[in-house]
Amino acid sequence: MKILAIDSSGLTASVAIQIDGKLAAEYTVNNKKTHSQTLLPMIDEIMRSEGLDPKDLDGIAISAGPGSFTGLRIGSATAKGLGLALNVPVAEVSTLRALAYNMYGNEGCLICPIMDARRQEVYTGAYEFVATGKPDPAYRMVVLVEEQAVPLLDMLGKLGQIGKKVLFVGDAVPVYRDLIAENFKNDYAFAPAALLYQRAASVAAIGEQKFLDGEVVDADLHTPVYLRKSQAEREFQEFQKTEAGA
Repeated sequence: MKILAIDSSGLTASVAIQIDGKLAAEYTVNNKKTHSQTLLPMIDEIMRSEGLDPKDLDGIAISAGPGSFTGLRIGSATAKGLGLALNVPVAEVSTLRALAYNMYGNEGCLICPIMDARRQEVYTGAYEFVATGKPDPAYRMVVLVEEQAVPLLDMLGKLGQIGKKVLFVGDAVPVYRDLIAENFKNDYAFAPAALLYQRAASVAAIGEQKFLDGEVVDADLHTPVYLRKSQAEREFQEFQKTEAGA
């Protein structure tokens, strides 16, 4: 099985190719360039580096959100376009689960991905890796706190109640490192820089399992998961409330 994985949910753009359970190639950049400029050339380069023709692909795995509204739309349009052109299905992978997967195998602690949603809010969830007793996969990921968009301090409170050591990962770590240090009293650590941001390799690994389990959709049915309304929609709602109260 040959899968192309795409993640453009944040500032990082990442693509990967997974072939029969093996990561064949990964191309990741974090240079703040617009994904609409970089994503297709990255896909073209990584496909050529592996000597693959688009017709060789069996499916597309896409980081479906949450994340940057613009980034998700670019990734979604790319995945849908390729899926429709090649007549292959799409595996929708949670951005938060993929970030947690960067920490695969860290037993005994909570994995908490945090993505900056601005105004001290984060897209987040909490996961735990549990040993399966098998060589492959050696661990399964258990959801302890469902995906949500909440103030970071609220999430820290929930994590504190669980009472386990927490490993934070995601682009909100550099933004809120000091806030976490000041307000979180439990044992915690931050993911290393090499594993802190989105990686298409993690999307590919989860996506391949989704293909094996039949958890895929037709390309034209794929839609991003935003978890909350866009800033423009929120501002319009506030405007309506102000007008109604005038």
